[in-house]
Amino acid sequence: MKLIGYFRSSAAYRVRIALNLKGIEVEHASRHLRKGEQAAPDYVAINPQKLVPAMVLDSGEVLTQSLAILEYLEETHPMPPLLPRDPVGRARVRALALIPTADIHPIQNLRVMSYLRQKFGQTEESAFAWSRHWIETGFDAYEASVANDPKTGTFSHGDAPTMADLCLVPQVFNAARFKVDMTKYPTIQRIYETCMKHPAFDAAQPARQPDAEA
Repeated sequence: MKLIGYFRSSAAYRVRIALNLKGIEVEHASRHLRKGEQAAPDYVAINPQKLVPAMVLDSGEVLTQSLAILEYLEETHPMPPLLPRDPVGRARVRALALIPTADIHPIQNLRVMSYLRQKFGQTEESAFAWSRHWIETGFDAYEASVANDPKTGTFSHGDAPTMADLCLVPQVFNAARFKVDMTKYPTIQRIYETCMKHPAFDAAQPARQPDAEA
């Protein structure tokens, strides 16, 4: 298998963590998002969305969208599990995972920020304020969801990493770029710090990728 990503892509970061947790070795390739390499014809031919990640299976089939890839990895490599066994627990983990992946990331990613600047004349400062607002809005919800819930453990759900943590960690990394005050989110920060002590999370972080830039 081959994972096509970008070192700073939150979506690719999620998949890297899952691969590490499950001990799946893949070939890594990069498309530099800031240089627009995701719009090159050869990449568009396999992923018309012009987004990363894309996972090319040994069969030649291509999977896109990080959550779909995570679900595929969970179904084909079930150990260690990224979802609880019980239906209610699975629903809770998926709901938590959707806060960063559906409520935050899609409206403050690179292409949205670029559009705000290029089409609406927003300054770097105002575009950053836009991103910070939506990150904080999502984190308000995530913190409230995990802070006092007895199902929260060492991680977002229980005492083992789940899909929720795979989606939360890249968004916390992203939040630092936008100077989000994490002291407002003590439970999120605690979970993040716990995750980053795990070798699978540590190895997946952007600075450790072959295409990383200073």
